[in-house]
Amino acid sequence: MKKLLLAATALALTAGMGLAQTVRMGTEGAYPPYNFINEAGEVAGFERELGDELCKRAALECTWVKNDWDSIIPNLVSSNYDTIMAAMSINDERKAVIAFTQDYLPPAPSSYVALQEGVDLEGGVIAVQTGTVQASHIAETGATMLEFPNIDQVLAAIRNGEADAGFGDHEVMRPFVEDSDDLVFVGEQVSLDEGIGVGLRQSDTELREKFDAAITAMKEDGSLNALIKKHFGDDAQTYE
Repeated sequence: MKKLLLAATALALTAGMGLAQTVRMGTEGAYPPYNFINEAGEVAGFERELGDELCKRAALECTWVKNDWDSIIPNLVSSNYDTIMAAMSINDERKAVIAFTQDYLPPAPSSYVALQEGVDLEGGVIAVQTGTVQASHIAETGATMLEFPNIDQVLAAIRNGEADAGFGDHEVMRPFVEDSDDLVFVGEQVSLDEGIGVGLRQSDTELREKFDAAITAMKEDGSLNALIKKHFGDDAQTYE
């Protein structure tokens, strides 16, 4: 009888291990400081560190998957991974297709970057990364929009004269401006989103609730604010 009980226990433990939930975290890997690929070829940045901590608190086994931005939502819906953590702003257009957790970064401004002051932001040529809230905004203005797969190509378009200016997330643009001797911020900042959250399939309610609980805990104990300041600086907008 004892041997039967031990065998049953072992079988139950084995089954439990087999049922352990592995969550595949989708990211772009080309949007520092949010996410990027480091010298070791691994996903790094604010969202890697935050995502790993959220998974730890939610008792989830997580792996990271790199995916190009322009297909990042379709590949989530197609179950090629289970979440998106890629500086994805929460807005109504995306909420019609996927679900979001609460925000893990407060709404942040978007900024124009150019080679000089005085460029025509209303009727000129503006470069943006495709599929972003910035692209949606420029599409509704009188400017001519040029779309590119990533932020490096947006900045290249400014420098080679294809575009009068580029428009993107301020915190992404800021290090490029600060580290360059030619790029400058121009015009007024624009607020476009409801913050940045984890994207999930609309059917994954339980998984969303687990991430929401972990984000809430990090907000309450101050660790999320500390992580934001670590990656974006002491002047970054945090949670009260």
